[in-house]
Amino acid sequence: MIVRRTAAVLAATVVIGTALVPAAVADGSSPSPTTSPATPSGLFGSADPTYDGVWRQSLALLAQHTVGERPASKAVDWLAGQQCANGAFAAYRADAAAPCDAKTMVDTNSTAAAVQALAALGGHDAGTRKAVGWLESVQNKDGGWGYTAGGASDANSTSVVVGALAAAGGNPGDVKSKEGRSPYDALVGLSLPCDAKGADAGGFAYQPDKHGGLAANADATAAAVLGSLGKGLVTTAGKPLPHGHTCEKAGTPTPGQAANNGAFQLARLLHDTPYLKSAMPGAKDRPDYGNTADAVVALAAQGGIAETKKPLAWLEKNSGPWATASGPAAYAQLILAAHATGTDPRAFGGTDLVQRLGATGPAAQASADTQKKDQKDDNKGLNVWWIIGVGLVGGIGIGFLISGRSKKQQP
Repeated sequence: MIVRRTAAVLAATVVIGTALVPAAVADGSSPSPTTSPATPSGLFGSADPTYDGVWRQSLALLAQHTVGERPASKAVDWLAGQQCANGAFAAYRADAAAPCDAKTMVDTNSTAAAVQALAALGGHDAGTRKAVGWLESVQNKDGGWGYTAGGASDANSTSVVVGALAAAGGNPGDVKSKEGRSPYDALVGLSLPCDAKGADAGGFAYQPDKHGGLAANADATAAAVLGSLGKGLVTTAGKPLPHGHTCEKAGTPTPGQAANNGAFQLARLLHDTPYLKSAMPGAKDRPDYGNTADAVVALAAQGGIAETKKPLAWLEKNSGPWATASGPAAYAQLILAAHATGTDPRAFGGTDLVQRLGATGPAAQASADTQKKDQKDDNKGLNVWWIIGVGLVGGIGIGFLISGRSKKQQP
């Protein structure tokens, strides 16, 4: 998920950058060298944060919170400080003290991810309300959202916004456009019927093509299953399905049916090969670790724990080098996949994902469990000293009594 979204943003940035390129560069002369922005001390990861700073920070904080860690205050403050006055978030703002303006490229994905993280951590109600207000203000007529305000609705953006609305305590189905369309209407509109060709049956498209046609996309399907269920990036396993996933034929499926059909498509894709694939133009198919992790979360949420066993085992065995190279968002995705399936993220194929994630950013504060243990130990120590103190006071009192009685008995 994070790799694909970053690539999409990069592609859009390249197009925009081409249109704005200075004449000196356009005519072939060499521009002055540029350097990547310095990584802020509160940010997770050391890679250039220009295109994914808020996204990876949000996932990292969510993952730490999910496993009982208390993220470093400066890491949380960094994320909260990225918010614009209108409530929106950009992918990254190097100077968060400068006001956002028309040139600030805010987007729905960064905003929705930040809402989910800050809502989970608590103490940021005013900020999350403003962010949700901005998201609602840029909802499309079909009920969905595109990556940028006013952009055509897509399954991934709509789904992460649904997660934000739910995380902020709202009912996503109640958030409707002026035409009365909800996010669920937009997602159902991107779902493919059960009689679609081949492996497309039951899946979700990212967006319609220029002719309005739909083609299933595994990344969009994994996101849309969660969105159609009204769930966010952090979820637990749903009730196991008695007969596994089947594709329910319906002229216009309900959101629940669309989610089930999407899970059916993911289960089919993972049946013979325990991982999803991606390919760049002209290159061979290769394993897509991030999308596989997202598919595990989606299947678990829909009740397909049995279908997650093979891809989860494959991730435990093979995802280490990918996560190391990709950084905090990758570790967070694996932690969320482990959480959704009830797997211990501290023993994920012999790897402590929580420790690995923590090593990419500011040191977390004491975990909730550690704090409870420390408090218990403190209380235990206090009780011991209280008993000793009472004993000493009692002993002194008895001593005075004995001494007083002895004096009275003396002639």
